[in-house]
Amino acid sequence: MREPHEALLVIDVQNDFCPGGALAVEGGDQIVHGINELLSQFHVRVFTQDWHPSGHSSFASQHEGLDPFSVTGFPYGPQVLWPDHCVQGSHGAEFHSDLNTDPADLIIRKGFRTSIDSYSAFFENDHKTPTGLEGYLRTRGVTHVTCVGLALDFCVNFSAVDAAKLGFAVSVRKDLTGAIDLDGSLAAAREGMRAAGVSLD
Repeated sequence: MREPHEALLVIDVQNDFCPGGALAVEGGDQIVHGINELLSQFHVRVFTQDWHPSGHSSFASQHEGLDPFSVTGFPYGPQVLWPDHCVQGSHGAEFHSDLNTDPADLIIRKGFRTSIDSYSAFFENDHKTPTGLEGYLRTRGVTHVTCVGLALDFCVNFSAVDAAKLGFAVSVRKDLTGAIDLDGSLAAAREGMRAAGVSLD
């Protein structure tokens, strides 16, 4: 059993990020069993869930003439335009059916503001609007965070880096993640996490 000050952060293990989903990560469903086994080792367990309203501004379908995975400028900076995914209340937004969600102490839903995307479990993509997770972890006495889930080069990456910037000790279980790898995003994410002091186990 891990120490009481250690938390497990299970990021976006949802149908749309698994094979057959709208934004599938190759082998994304293959990490579920390992995550389930890891849950019993932690006192603090937080899950995140991508939770977009229909017509979210980060969907390529909302930008005439622009294709999925293209990048455009938003008020807060460059934004990848995604296929419609994890729409609130849809099957794609549900957690993978094999994921054991019963141990979750807290579920953070993110990306629910129409005008701004949200990769990180801690902040929206403007890097200013908080999700409330930091405060929750502080009040639980957490100092160390282990990240697993999908996708390594986006939501896991942003969550891990933000956690490190907030002063948490952070590790990422590479065997319990999967990547999209969009135009070198995986290599860039690994470099950025290491630079931030994140341990890639």
